[in-house]
Amino acid sequence: MVAASPTGSLLAADALSAPPDRKTVVVRADPSTGKLVRSVVMAAPKAATPKSKLPSKEIGDLVDQAARKHDVDPLLVHSIIKVESNYNTNAISSKGAEGLMQLMPPTARMLGVSNSFDPGQNIEAGVKYLKYLQGLYKDDRLALAAYNAGPGAVGKYNQVPPYKETQNYVEQVGKRYDEAKQAEQKAAAADTAPVPAPIIEEKHPKLENFVDQNGRLFLRTTQ
Repeated sequence: MVAASPTGSLLAADALSAPPDRKTVVVRADPSTGKLVRSVVMAAPKAATPKSKLPSKEIGDLVDQAARKHDVDPLLVHSIIKVESNYNTNAISSKGAEGLMQLMPPTARMLGVSNSFDPGQNIEAGVKYLKYLQGLYKDDRLALAAYNAGPGAVGKYNQVPPYKETQNYVEQVGKRYDEAKQAEQKAAAADTAPVPAPIIEEKHPKLENFVDQNGRLFLRTTQ
């Protein structure tokens, strides 16, 4: 098997280019002559900050469909996609991994993918490959490590390989997966929490005294 995504640093095909250098004109007094001198200062360009993306309904449906088909937790799939591509269907890594789940071209071909930038094909193949790795290692951490660095690297060390990138990848996906599961549990608990019964105020009839024609005292109710 070949790793689906050998690198976590993404070069999105539609990434924004860095803004042009900005020029600032500064006017200062020359201390020796007293004359005003103009100079141009080049401001350092600001790096483009990628925006965090959320899955569209279409992507969410594709993840759910593939996850059910291959018996994989959809929350884990979402965690992988978030770290791999931030839901950018056109993402390309510096080593050539493509699409939402960052499939390397040889892996994609092996899994029958004709277009890695097609969300349906990419997710189906990525989840299928993840399920294979889960069955191979019986350990999600090792499966994630193999997804990133390749089964050969995991087999060589018989653990998460001592590669900083792979270790960070396993940690980041695992963290997001844990957070997603906790959020789901809280939502489920909120849905099943008993609704307190409304407080019903009991109304009792009022009593009043009255004396009959024989002078006897009685109590009677009033509306």
